[in-house]
Amino acid sequence: MDKLNKDVKDIVEKLGYYLYDITFGPRQEGNVLSVEIDHKNGIDIDDCVKVSEQLSDYLDDTDPISTSYSLEVTSAGAERELRTQEEIERAHGKLIYVETFDQQFQGMLETVDEASITIREKNKNSTTVLLADVQKIRLAIDL
Repeated sequence: MDKLNKDVKDIVEKLGYYLYDITFGPRQEGNVLSVEIDHKNGIDIDDCVKVSEQLSDYLDDTDPISTSYSLEVTSAGAERELRTQEEIERAHGKLIYVETFDQQFQGMLETVDEASITIREKNKNSTTVLLADVQKIRLAIDL
């Protein structure tokens, strides 16, 4: 699986996308190789088709999975969790939702460094939050 993950990541990144996640496992319809992608301008169906076609060619040529399965390429999601420092940095300038031990914030991610983030809430001042205090952080949708 490690080689498959690396190869899939390489293909996705060469196409200009970010590999958010890759999973393989059983579902009601059978085994599924699920690939979640992201891009700074968002993901649409054409992006998923483009990546799916390239991955299908790779999978057909290398046959890295011995059992039958389906390939699924999707967006990582509009309110996906930000799991790493890199993902938090990629969210710069976007609307995020943050929970700390005792507070919740939703606003534009203004700055990011190794220890903290600064969020500008709607019609409020900016707030700096230590990453050590963050219990949950994800992208948010402005309603």
